[in-house]
Amino acid sequence: MNDFIEQPINGVLDLHTFQPGEVKDLVPEYLAECQKRGILQVRIIHGKGTGTLRRIVQEILEKLPYVKSVHTAEEGAGGWGATIVELRGVIRTGEEKKKAG
Repeated sequence: MNDFIEQPINGVLDLHTFQPGEVKDLVPEYLAECQKRGILQVRIIHGKGTGTLRRIVQEILEKLPYVKSVHTAEEGAGGWGATIVELRGVIRTGEEKKKAG
């Protein structure tokens, strides 16, 4: 069952509809797209449950060079059912700065 589920790139990734095996590609791709769009703080909602999905997400995040920091969300933002990810900013070349400005 590889049905494509479109995720809005808005800084919040809700993993409730995904199986643990599906997040291994989804999380890095989503974060990379957020970084490209200048969204440098992302909330990943994995739910509380047994903690399996949370552990998988955190293992993925540890390996990504563009992740600056990771911490558990504040209680009002999901508590230990969500992880806040700070991404490193994209370094622009001189040409990209000229085009953007």
